[in-house]
Amino acid sequence: MLSDRPSTRIFKPVASEPMTVLVADDDVLAAKVLEKTLRKWGFGVVRAKNGEEAWEQIERRGLRLAILDWMMPKMDGVQLCRKVRRKKRATYTYIILLTARDYFDDIIRGLSAGADDYMTKPVNLLELKARLQTGLRILGLEDKLLVSRQEIKDLAAHDSLTGLWNRSSILEFLEDELDKSRRERSSIGVIMIDVDHFKRINDTFGHAVGDQVLTRIANCLKVNLRRYNKIGRYGGDEMVVVLPDCQSNHLEKIAERLRVSVARQRFKAERGIINVTISCGGATSESFHHITLRQLLQASDKALYEAKAKGRNLVVMFKPGRAKKRTKSV
Repeated sequence: MLSDRPSTRIFKPVASEPMTVLVADDDVLAAKVLEKTLRKWGFGVVRAKNGEEAWEQIERRGLRLAILDWMMPKMDGVQLCRKVRRKKRATYTYIILLTARDYFDDIIRGLSAGADDYMTKPVNLLELKARLQTGLRILGLEDKLLVSRQEIKDLAAHDSLTGLWNRSSILEFLEDELDKSRRERSSIGVIMIDVDHFKRINDTFGHAVGDQVLTRIANCLKVNLRRYNKIGRYGGDEMVVVLPDCQSNHLEKIAERLRVSVARQRFKAERGIINVTISCGGATSESFHHITLRQLLQASDKALYEAKAKGRNLVVMFKPGRAKKRTKSV
């Protein structure tokens, strides 16, 4: 025969650390027994003596496993279930509802309120253990689903070759930061980058080598930018860097740093060393009163065109009516 004596085998939680279970029960003795048992099984435990405390613990800690007594002061278990389900959360909270009620209508009421499982008191510990294992499996499946969704989202937002943000993602980020700069009355900077003579590289060494060069340049640019700056592939061999809260003089220094970092690279190919340079056109919103995303991109693109027209391997900053040129140093 099976014994009600709890097993001391530790569960493998869905997270890297032991799963924490909320035990919400105003019966102090019953709550202590549950806590002791759960800790033997390898769970962490948080206790609450009423429904309001239980809600605060779920909200503050993001708890994903909860054992709730139906009858509690301030907010009963059914009311708490409804409140948890109404709140849109990033992760799911698996709820086991405990009660002395064993009528069919009560069971339906509890499950309809959002409880995932239902147990009558006094609680059979072996049965509770099995039901918790079911909860862990469901939470584990949710974790895998969330990871898969995030991976799909990341793939959809990034350029498959360079790993940079793709065109739509970088433009969305620029639009958001431009809106923020308007609210906060700050300046946002954009650097448009083009690989010099990239068609010549493809024609001479082949498109496979061209792809490697483009990827290497993208990595070089990324490591020379701060975390809060974003870089995306705009199209072909053009890239866009978005720099929030950035004035013109600062933007120019960053663009020059990026230009020099690429010019110092030496790309090895079967047919020899490839010397690669980039041209950069920069523009900031401080040059305009009410600038749109399109106008800011056009301004940086105009500066880029000027950099290429003046010999490439240059940084040119857009200025209304004129452009400012950096001396070529490489």
